[in-house]
Amino acid sequence: MPSPPTTPFRALRHRNFRLFFFGQGTSLIGTWMQNIAQGWLVLDLTNSAFWVGVVSALTSLPILLFSLPAGVFVDRVNKHRLVILTQTLSALQALALAVLIWTNAIALWQVGAIAVFLGIVNAVDTPSRQAFMVELAGKEDLGNAIALNSSAFNAARVVGPSIAGVLIGVVGLAWCYLLNAVSYLAVIWGLAEMRLPPFVRPQHPGNGWAQFRAGARFVRGDRRIFALVTLMAVMSVFGYPYLVLMPVFARNVLRVGAVGLGFMMAATGVGAVVAALGLAVLERRVRKGAVLVWTGPIFGLAVAAFAVTPWLPVALVILPVTGGAMILNSAVTNTLIQTIVPDSLRGRVMGFYAFVFMGMAPFGAFQAGWAADRFGAPVAVAVGGVVCALVSFAMWRRVPEVPLLA
Repeated sequence: MPSPPTTPFRALRHRNFRLFFFGQGTSLIGTWMQNIAQGWLVLDLTNSAFWVGVVSALTSLPILLFSLPAGVFVDRVNKHRLVILTQTLSALQALALAVLIWTNAIALWQVGAIAVFLGIVNAVDTPSRQAFMVELAGKEDLGNAIALNSSAFNAARVVGPSIAGVLIGVVGLAWCYLLNAVSYLAVIWGLAEMRLPPFVRPQHPGNGWAQFRAGARFVRGDRRIFALVTLMAVMSVFGYPYLVLMPVFARNVLRVGAVGLGFMMAATGVGAVVAALGLAVLERRVRKGAVLVWTGPIFGLAVAAFAVTPWLPVALVILPVTGGAMILNSAVTNTLIQTIVPDSLRGRVMGFYAFVFMGMAPFGAFQAGWAADRFGAPVAVAVGGVVCALVSFAMWRRVPEVPLLA
């Protein structure tokens, strides 16, 4: 039997994954435009770094509350139809915000309410999309598919913020939301065009609570999974909030405005794209566990270095390092978890992954927003980066099985 292709883009040989990859790649550009617009909109409405953190937390709080039971639900239903539904609802929330801004009816409570709605949608969408990936690319190409998906996510991080920075300055915030709503049509069309075998509802013993407990026992009982999930939680609370506070750095620390914010987010994305493509090329040649050993400390130290620099040119040199280390760490963590977990528990374990990767973000956003208001954004972000570096170093000394994972 011939071995599967070893090219860096081998997952694209699967038609369904191609449709998903290019459709989502288009949609993600709009998503990043909205991410930038949200921070700027909240700053315009409140002039407060704290409220920027609060609204970001409201988007993630439902993931904290609902992603774990959503994982049980995902293991029971047709993931294809579920992802079509969640993407459609995401498009509608973007359209609603565009209309509210255009009609001058926008208020902070509306931004917060729609953020909660989007968070509820994402609580279901994230584990369903992650668990759906193996159906699109197969187990043999799963790692490559995750790496390519990460490259699309971060290529959009380059393009989306750059477009958003220009749009905010030239035609206003509403266009960022409208174009995001339109961009969802690409991924919805791609999902509708997929050819998948008939759905067969899996048979799981026990009720929903028993199934949830089975997933929790697996996560807690496997030292490798537990270590990966724990470190991802630390990154989400202390490391990733530097992205939430990027508008504060652009406006109040570096004083470079919306266009400068676009450049900063794009610089982060450039580093992430290069890292993700490198991972796609070398995915079968490097020991993934070893990658985690050095990406965690590098990410933390790079975040701390960014926090204390007062000059935009230096920040634009450091930010690609933060983006590259961040995406290598998260993509490899995702791949290792999906490689270890059995198919019957995939939705539930990816629910735990969503819980720590996105659901813990409210704690990060709250602590970063509070610390930025009290001590300044540079101190808040620098301390978080140092925490990530120290915990990463300690974790892999305590659980030496993970660095040995292939």
